[in-house]
Amino acid sequence: MDYESFFSLKEKPFSTSPDERFYYDSPQHSKVILKLLHTAEESLGLGVLIGDIGAGKTTISRRMLDILSSKDNFEVALLVIIHSEITSVWFLKKIAFQLGVEKNSDNKVSLVTMIYKQLSQIYENNKKTVVMIDEANMLKNKEIFEEMRGLLNIEVEGKHLITFILFGLTELEENLKLDEPLHQRIAIRCKLEPLDLESTNAYINHRLKVAGREELLFEKGAVQSIYQYSDGKPRLINIICENALLEGFLTKKHIINEDIIESVVQDLGLK
Repeated sequence: MDYESFFSLKEKPFSTSPDERFYYDSPQHSKVILKLLHTAEESLGLGVLIGDIGAGKTTISRRMLDILSSKDNFEVALLVIIHSEITSVWFLKKIAFQLGVEKNSDNKVSLVTMIYKQLSQIYENNKKTVVMIDEANMLKNKEIFEEMRGLLNIEVEGKHLITFILFGLTELEENLKLDEPLHQRIAIRCKLEPLDLESTNAYINHRLKVAGREELLFEKGAVQSIYQYSDGKPRLINIICENALLEGFLTKKHIINEDIIESVVQDLGLK
């Protein structure tokens, strides 16, 4: 028997991998999504979402991708930056590819020309182009920001033909200052705040319900401890809850209490 069966779950409820089915629309998440959607819908050019490690920025980026992709009037792409050594040419080639440019080039001028033609075509098709960049704090090359600013210079009737939405750690804002004119173009700036106690409780119960559990599983004291040790960060909430379920299963406890959480956070080194 695994812990899913032991706790009457259909699947694991606290995976740290993004999964739209488990998305919980907390007040904290809802607020920033509304602001970022406004950025996209009004073609404001540049929106930035910053937050601490584990706050849920990637979750928000995937949620935004799902929402915008479902709309007929958007052409949307999501880039994930995995290291800080990327070049401006790589950046432009990636955007060109994501926007459906069939031919590609290693020449910046050619790339920008092709992207411009594609953006113009998308605009003529009555669509708005949005490029979202997750882990954007990994962008540390001034040339990349200069190319981004150059693309933002492409406007029709006072509207940007492309809108960038950047997701990253707080250092992202400092990195953007490598190109001060770009930094000054931030139209919408959001900070993703951690969940409060009430939202933490609702978040845990929501994920359990999606996984098939209707009955109470975490006692009130356990939730309070989870909130205390996670600081309301969804990733840490997931890690603590996952370990708590395993600990409860191993010790044959059908309800997760505060003692189990205290034991788990001790093992995780969170105390």
